Amino acid sequence: MTEILVSDVNLNSVCERLEQHCCVDQNLHNLSSQPQTPVLKRHTNTGAKLWGRVRSKLLRQKLDPQTVQSKNWHMDVIEMNGIKVEFSMKFTSRDLSLKRTPSKKQSGVFGVKINVVTKRERSKVPYIVRQCIEEVEKRGIDEVGIYRISGVATDIQALKTAFDTNTKDILVMLSDMDINAIAGTLKLYFRELPEPLLTDRLYPAFMEGIALSDPAAKENCMMHLLRSLPDPNLMTFLILLEHLKRVAEKEPINKMSLHNLATVFGPTLLRPSESEITKAQHITSASDIWSHDVMAQVQVLLYYLQHPPISFAELKRNTLYFSTDV
Repeated sequence: MTEILVSDVNLNSVCERLEQHCCVDQNLHNLSSQPQTPVLKRHTNTGAKLWGRVRSKLLRQKLDPQTVQSKNWHMDVIEMNGIKVEFSMKFTSRDLSLKRTPSKKQSGVFGVKINVVTKRERSKVPYIVRQCIEEVEKRGIDEVGIYRISGVATDIQALKTAFDTNTKDILVMLSDMDINAIAGTLKLYFRELPEPLLTDRLYPAFMEGIALSDPAAKENCMMHLLRSLPDPNLMTFLILLEHLKRVAEKEPINKMSLHNLATVFGPTLLRPSESEITKAQHITSASDIWSHDVMAQVQVLLYYLQHPPISFAELKRNTLYFSTDV
């Protein structure tokens, strides 16, 4: 049984994950002296054809106005040559899936300001970020499509609940959970921050800085913006940045280039909160923000990913130099 939450922006990754699960059984060689038991061999293109049917079904449902407007899970089954795919799905609009909603419970981590979490944990980087990154680097860095392919929605929700309630068994859960669910949980954490990691206040400056044509001016501007971030935001961003660079080093295996990773994480780390969106007279919804600025958001993260290693201590030293310069 596969549960899928399909938004306007993750349909392809859902289809990729379904394709991976459509495996083709092959005859097994019996190493003992006993006669070999015959095993059903399915057609070699069954997985591809079945994935095509699932993709077609998802697209048709996506275009059906009644399905799109429904808030309920839609159940379906597709079968071919002995392989059966049972899945439930529902659609969320881009406005809803991109909306940052602060949590009413400040005791958790999702939807809570990052400085509140780090102060409570007495840490420089939130525990959830450190643990998810550690697990991905331990057993997911070679996974094809890591961070692009969606995890199972129920698994991600289970991890979210565990981190929010500070479950004692969280490390056991992480070690047993599908790696795409862990990657999805990390993305969800950043997506649900009440304010983007790179902050609402600096968002217009990031958009202006990345548009500069002079390389030296752009370098000065982009580094100054990092120095302007609060310490928990800056430290978390730098930790994530180096992690994504290590993921990209495995691009020949995992197929995730720096640009792919910037596309996945750029809007998540930069997209303004709802309150900031409504302040802008020429922008009225999250959909408008997406269409206007998404490429610039990707380019901002890509700039830092392609930049030589950035040291927290060095940035802070430069801040001191700037503040004492007369």
